[in-house]
Amino acid sequence: MESQHTLAAPIECSGLGLHTGESVQVRVVPAPPDTGLVFRRVDLDDFEIEAVVRNVARVAYATTLMKQGVLISTVEHLLSSLYIFGVDNALIEIDNLEVPILDGSALEFVEKITRTGLERQSAERRYLRVEKSLEIRDRDRIIAVHPADRFQISYSIDFDHPMIGRQSFDFEASPRVFSREVAPARTFGFYREVERLKEMGLVRGGSLDNAIVLTDRGILNDNLRFEDEFVRHKVLDGIGDLALIGRPLLARVVAHKAGHALHTHLVTRILSDPSCYSETTHPPLRGSGSDVDLPRESQCVSSPGN
Repeated sequence: MESQHTLAAPIECSGLGLHTGESVQVRVVPAPPDTGLVFRRVDLDDFEIEAVVRNVARVAYATTLMKQGVLISTVEHLLSSLYIFGVDNALIEIDNLEVPILDGSALEFVEKITRTGLERQSAERRYLRVEKSLEIRDRDRIIAVHPADRFQISYSIDFDHPMIGRQSFDFEASPRVFSREVAPARTFGFYREVERLKEMGLVRGGSLDNAIVLTDRGILNDNLRFEDEFVRHKVLDGIGDLALIGRPLLARVVAHKAGHALHTHLVTRILSDPSCYSETTHPPLRGSGSDVDLPRESQCVSSPGN
């Protein structure tokens, strides 16, 4: 039996919302078994919004949850960190509608989770195991999921920009590797789009302190944390969106030029087809996933419009 876990003690972060530009404070506190990850708007009479895909409202430039008209935005970096570290149950108390962007990465969340540690709980952890392959295509954007004995994600991107081009990154669930190789990767955007996004009510809190800003030929920031920081950040976002499945996932996810819309659509498609998954209490196998033979039969194929 593998137990559920919560935080050993509360953690707190504060800063600006990337899109709202407003100050916000977040406090993540331990929660009882089988609670899941639940946002609590302390500024709105403790209204609660479960971090599950049925509450996804918007996926443009960030993942936004909504329940009964109450919003929580830009949830992906925090959810990614809690998910990879195995925090099954937590209440995320927040006093505004957007999780703080911090430095544009998940580094501060990870540092505080690591420092605080986890508490083992009496309830058994339940995994969602993908049983057959599923692929979703939107023109040249693709995301697919395949059976595997542990959680893995392989991501590739392709931008017509000299600092990016085609990049790929493979990640197998590991808090240690996530902390070192994925969590520090920052969000990014293009300088030429800033005014248009502001007119849309977005990136009001964006700056060189919390995002990589690309010009037509380079970046405005001093340097990159990784040569392929851009695709690593896509992995960070993808994990946070996949966490909305509500269970630790045993599967290999392969994405090319995907984004929040395809990430969350994949979660919805998996959950809508009971033949594509099963629930199990058996923990994932340890070790390298390089020897996993992905089956090619029994594939579910769809497009976002289906």
